Amino acid sequence: MKVEQRDLELIQEAIKVIDRNFDEVNERHTVGAAVRCKNGKIYTGVNLYSIHGSCAEFIAIGAAITAGEREFETIVATRTQSEGGILLPPCGNCREMLVRYAPDIQVLVQTGNGVEKYSIQELMPHH
Repeated sequence: MKVEQRDLELIQEAIKVIDRNFDEVNERHTVGAAVRCKNGKIYTGVNLYSIHGSCAEFIAIGAAITAGEREFETIVATRTQSEGGILLPPCGNCREMLVRYAPDIQVLVQTGNGVEKYSIQELMPHH
């Protein structure tokens, strides 16, 4: 799928949230995520690290759901700007969560060809 200008802006929102919250000393917050809902609203989150931590994607989706959102369009997770703003693909747990809570969501990922957009279904094995 074609990456649009608003997708690049979503990446910047994810970078902003992790840049504001990056915890270099304890490494409790090292990934930021941003999710855009179908109504255009954006929600962000950072990972929470502990024995049973939570990925940034879970936090961003949880913030959106807490605000009453149920229709999601696009999500992205990233490292800090100082680490190059590298996009991170969703882990297995995040992929499962996204399929259940946002089965039509698009995911921005970084490939050898730059930023690309895939449906969560395309990122699941044996979809």
